[in-house]
Amino acid sequence: MTIWDHYNRLLEMNIPAEDARYVLPNATCTNIMVTMNARSLLNFFELRCCLHAQWEIRLLANKMLQEVKKISPTIFKNSGPSCKTKRICPEKKKNCPLYPQ
Repeated sequence: MTIWDHYNRLLEMNIPAEDARYVLPNATCTNIMVTMNARSLLNFFELRCCLHAQWEIRLLANKMLQEVKKISPTIFKNSGPSCKTKRICPEKKKNCPLYPQ
């Protein structure tokens, strides 16, 4: 069985494609350096702290949010997914536990 057979089998099992790709050789550990200003970070947190964001980027975004709150608590005090910051859901997924009521 080839890697592609494993990948296709995972897709048939309804594993999200972004997670199934971990069996492919391109899913290797990578170090990335990112620079953002506060406004870009606020936007990043609104998009990537969302429960519908891919789990890996959501985990990273929440860790980043914890760190910037230590450095600049006033700016990032109310940061997070847009359902919390703006009371709107860009995904419009009403089954989300954070969906604005």
